[in-house]
Amino acid sequence: MDDLGAPIAYIAVEQGTPIYSSDGQQLGTLEHVLADEDADVFDGIIVDTSLGPGGWRFVDAPEVEAIHERGVLLKIDAARAEHLPAPEANPAELRADPADPGESAAMEKLRRAWDYISGRY
Repeated sequence: MDDLGAPIAYIAVEQGTPIYSSDGQQLGTLEHVLADEDADVFDGIIVDTSLGPGGWRFVDAPEVEAIHERGVLLKIDAARAEHLPAPEANPAELRADPADPGESAAMEKLRRAWDYISGRY
């Protein structure tokens, strides 16, 4: 893995920036950052894995170790990265269950990913 440069904020990283696993393998390139800039909340990234098995993959924010000028480093190794989920379509109906706030947060991230890939974002 080359020198990744200085650390930068998620709002400054550019599309096409290389994405690296924790064991130094390039997994693909950055397709899109998922964030609510108004609330300053980083949700994750969509990776174009055309260098690997192909297709887009969703990486949740807690799995991102660091964002630099010339690369994004993940907390997961290449073997685990092979199992990253693809961004999924928004379901026809969303339910808010106050007893399970974690589910609504996950659904919100998937909705944002779908809105981006469908051109609504």
